[in-house]
Amino acid sequence: MPAAERATAVVCEDLVKVFRSATGETHALRGIGLELHPGALTVVAGPSGSGKSSLLTLLGARDRPSAGRLEVLGRDVGEVSTRELRTLRRRGIGFVPQRSSLGVFPHLRAADQLRQVAAWRGGAAADPRETLAAVGLAERADHLPNALSGGEQQRLAVSLALVGAPALVVADEPTAELDHANADLVMDALLAVAAAGSAVVISSHDDRVTHRADRLLHLRHGVLSSETAGARAAAAVIDSTGRLQLPPAVLELFPSRRVVVETVGDEVRLRRPEEAP
Repeated sequence: MPAAERATAVVCEDLVKVFRSATGETHALRGIGLELHPGALTVVAGPSGSGKSSLLTLLGARDRPSAGRLEVLGRDVGEVSTRELRTLRRRGIGFVPQRSSLGVFPHLRAADQLRQVAAWRGGAAADPRETLAAVGLAERADHLPNALSGGEQQRLAVSLALVGAPALVVADEPTAELDHANADLVMDALLAVAAAGSAVVISSHDDRVTHRADRLLHLRHGVLSSETAGARAAAAVIDSTGRLQLPPAVLELFPSRRVVVETVGDEVRLRRPEEAP
């Protein structure tokens, strides 16, 4: 896609999310900075507790940040009204929650769910059976969710998120309950909507998913630690305060958590403080 057509779908600047409870505060995200563009599929990876779900919930405009700036499809999520956020979600964002049962309508048959979402997004409804066939659910078009397995509900939730090719698709672990064949179907569908111009971001630690991404982001302890795009080597991330996130294997080389930074020509070198120069 030409650069002039690649408007930014999402902008995060120093994004922070703090959850408060009677026992104290949990900092789920600590100053995330990133942009998402149309036409690409981005995968967010990281261990459990790294902040993946918190980040995707924010990107899907399902929550507001505690601090920092989050702009989704041209709207400042921290500033717009609740009604404006609801409209933004319905018309412009396809969202697949980690619990797939929360992403479907329990009272509607699968085909009717697709028609309902198409109406919300203001587009002509495609043949629901064709849409469901893309994720292997053509024979389940007349079924209610309670007649579907967990994996089938997950594929239905993905299908609903893709109706009308929304400008932004956000999916939290969309292949977690799927076998290889159905995971491939879901990834094919997500890549197809990205190729059609949507910005797609999903979370996963599944190699079947990460190796097909246009861009791979790694989260660790609520911070963005590295980024890989295409065949390029993984790039460590420097946040707006100048903090450098070292990969775990490199971090182990500095047990004191102190490092001497040296510049030699156009190179930057790191060494332990106790090592002689």
